[in-house]
Amino acid sequence: MTDTTQVFETTIKATPEAIWDALTNPEQTDRYGYRGRVEYDLQPGGAYRAFSSAEMRAQGAPEVILDGKVIEVEVPRKLVQTWHALFGPETSAEAPTRLTFEIEDGGNDESKVKVTHELEGAPLTAAYVTGSVPDAGGGWSYVLSDLKSLLETGEEPDA
Repeated sequence: MTDTTQVFETTIKATPEAIWDALTNPEQTDRYGYRGRVEYDLQPGGAYRAFSSAEMRAQGAPEVILDGKVIEVEVPRKLVQTWHALFGPETSAEAPTRLTFEIEDGGNDESKVKVTHELEGAPLTAAYVTGSVPDAGGGWSYVLSDLKSLLETGEEPDA
């Protein structure tokens, strides 16, 4: 891991298709992590938006908390996109970053998930995604842990 590229990995007892659905389906994304819905136009050049949860909005977050563009799609194995944090004026002023999800079928309904976040020009966003900003959650490690819990147990992790 470097200052500008962060990599997070986990193994989940789920198929690549189930993981893909959990990452890209708004009916799933509000069940883990920060509990926000996403919108994807899953084609190169397509738009991406993530919405804050009601709890986040109550704490002053904007309705649209992330936006970006889809760069590459290989359902259900790989998704590359831009990722622009709109948490507040400081992160909004930073450059959009590049986010890659890679899902590798490990057999026996088990898959490896790798998240590579390239954060050149976005040091505050980098701090958020590592979970090092106080009172701002646990970043990608938290999201992947919650995703794993949801898919392995079928139950929503505690919010």
